[in-house]
Amino acid sequence: MDRLRRPELLIPASSLEVLKTAVVFGADAVYIGGEAFGLREKAKNFSMKEMQEGILFAHAHGVKVYVTVNILAHNSDLEGVRVYLEELKGVGPDALIIADPGVFDLAREVCPEIEIHISTQANNTNYGAYLFWRRQGAKRVVSARELTLEEIREIRSHIPDELEIETFVQGAMCISYSGRCLLSNYFTGRDANHGACTHPCRWKYAVVEESRPGEYLPVYENERGTFIFNSKDLCMIGHIPELIEAGIDSFKIEGRMKTALYVAVMARTYRKAIDDYQKDPEIYRENMPWYLEQISNCTYRQFTTGFFFGKPGEEAQIYDNSTYIKEYTYLGIVEKTDGAVVRIEQRNKFCTGDEIEVMKPDGENLLVTVEKIVNTEGQEQDSAPHPKQTLYVTLGGCKKSIEQYDILRRKEMDNE
Repeated sequence: MDRLRRPELLIPASSLEVLKTAVVFGADAVYIGGEAFGLREKAKNFSMKEMQEGILFAHAHGVKVYVTVNILAHNSDLEGVRVYLEELKGVGPDALIIADPGVFDLAREVCPEIEIHISTQANNTNYGAYLFWRRQGAKRVVSARELTLEEIREIRSHIPDELEIETFVQGAMCISYSGRCLLSNYFTGRDANHGACTHPCRWKYAVVEESRPGEYLPVYENERGTFIFNSKDLCMIGHIPELIEAGIDSFKIEGRMKTALYVAVMARTYRKAIDDYQKDPEIYRENMPWYLEQISNCTYRQFTTGFFFGKPGEEAQIYDNSTYIKEYTYLGIVEKTDGAVVRIEQRNKFCTGDEIEVMKPDGENLLVTVEKIVNTEGQEQDSAPHPKQTLYVTLGGCKKSIEQYDILRRKEMDNE
């Protein structure tokens, strides 16, 4: 095993703010969506101006940016896709993530200088498919989530070294094969394959027999209804050695609709885990409790290793609820500092006297106290109840300097 081979850490971003967070907290690359033709329609996503600024910021820090154009296109989409690709050509992302062969051909024609990565939506489950996409000109293929590590190792042994394998290692799992789901379209008319999924896999279901309407029959054990499609979240932080040994080139974190706090935690923790392992496997093993604690600080749905070690059984599902476990509340990102006074755009309520944490890219979490909150008109406030309000916050008890892009968060007392 070549533990010194450095896999790319690929982090999602829903906005310019989150992109900058990903870059500062340890990403090697960031993947984003524009305002059209990606699979996260409800995410804020990027205007062309924001995309250009994000790419410039990332490149200045030695980080790459990939843009999703991964819808499964209909005839009516193709003209718009061409226009969109011409716009992307002008802002210069490092790669496009594409699933549809028609969109692939348009990208090769319109912007041949931009790398193409084949999305997991293309159901990439065998080395023949990888070789096919390489012949078309793809640089990288994203493996289907349904593959085991053994299958990925076999793919690596049959493809050239220059063809890269990207694999999801953390985040939400879809109950449909490689995310190609029709439930949302059936129930609500919103097409998951056009980025408008309503996540019906998280809804509660029961069985009703045709001749007994209104009588809900048990689906699992003795429950009157169950979340039968509700998968636990994938987490492979404890299996970095196996992922590297399988020949994976890029470790991908799911979450293009997540907050800056989620992105910061994931980027920082996986960055440290990868770096620790490459420095010394013993350091990696010793720090495992810290990695798991940090990952659990995010909003999550319990954890599973997915398909990596074989087909998951019933233990990979959550049957009794569809809610996330939430350990911390995201308060805001430090935009500017002046000693103990920080400027933030507030995201969730906090008050003077609250104990909160400053989360730093180097792995430290500093416990501080909110001493004063002042708005842009110079008026003091006892609390910050209005999201998106710009505030100047005086923090007490901090033993290190607070810097731009540090994150403020508050631990939820109910989870202690």
